[in-house]
Amino acid sequence: MSQPRTLIISPNWIGDAVMAQPLLQLLRAAHPERPIDVLAPPAVSPVWRQAAEVDEVLETPFRHGALQLKQRWQFARLLRKRGYVDAYILPNTIKYALIPWLAGIKKRVGYKGESRYGMINVMHHDEVPPRPMVPFYAALAKPPVTVQGPGLRAALPRPRLVASAEQMAAVCERLGIDPARPVVALAPGAEFGAAKRWPAQHFASLAKAVLAREPATQIALLGSPKDHTACAEVAAGLPDGTAVFNLAGATSLAEAIALIARAAAVVANDSGLLHIASALNRPVLALYGPTDPDHAPPFSDLAASISLRLDCSPCKQRECPLGHHDCMVKLTPDLAWQRLQPMLAAG
Repeated sequence: MSQPRTLIISPNWIGDAVMAQPLLQLLRAAHPERPIDVLAPPAVSPVWRQAAEVDEVLETPFRHGALQLKQRWQFARLLRKRGYVDAYILPNTIKYALIPWLAGIKKRVGYKGESRYGMINVMHHDEVPPRPMVPFYAALAKPPVTVQGPGLRAALPRPRLVASAEQMAAVCERLGIDPARPVVALAPGAEFGAAKRWPAQHFASLAKAVLAREPATQIALLGSPKDHTACAEVAAGLPDGTAVFNLAGATSLAEAIALIARAAAVVANDSGLLHIASALNRPVLALYGPTDPDHAPPFSDLAASISLRLDCSPCKQRECPLGHHDCMVKLTPDLAWQRLQPMLAAG
């Protein structure tokens, strides 16, 4: 008989995947002898390859949003041969719960989600109001509880990723980044929507304060291809001669992880790159507007979250419903610099 294994079905978002990583720490502590595999979309799989608890990453072959019942059945047949004794289904949709059910995995753990009775046979229910993301996923390591509340939350491990010196050196060489000079990474994008974005001119003003303190600093602007314009606006606001790299869409996620691991500090909106920086334990300045800083905070040893906590926030909307975007526009570069400067000094 093959060795018993655990299957994790990953969330579809980078930040959520990072915040689910403490669940794997708890599962590994409970069964140190049991390999843990993660089934993840290709866009998220590089995150799991930097998690020490993961033995193998399996990439999903499915199109986003499509049921593809025949393909899921075929994939489940492949999983059946791998000897999984339990599966933790982190997305809340029926289509992901189908896979371990069709694969005949005996123990299938997850939240009710889309009324997944039967497909999930160890069913958890979320708290009202919803708990922060790390406790939300970590709770799946324990039996479901009927009494809810913060008193039931034990101290949890922090999200943790690792990047090797070889990975960091390789990305610096490919991108032309001088390994002898400091790097500050800025992430002006946010997949959720424009409301989460700190203005590009604010990022540029903060970068100028960084450069005034240490002119040798290299500014790395990170993001997806969708963020290239925002990063270009930041770069355009910097003095001539600045060592600035607009890397939006120019790196793989694995390369971005390695570069963040090399950074002296990271400044980011509430985004996947923010949570990667946190899990790599880099100094992090997190900027929150329409989202709740207590729901998905950074966990680095050196971390600061800034939110103006206006009466209209957190609205959790993709676009500002009032049209003024005050929660981000009025979060000034001076305020951000007050929180970032001590982190740079500590480094």
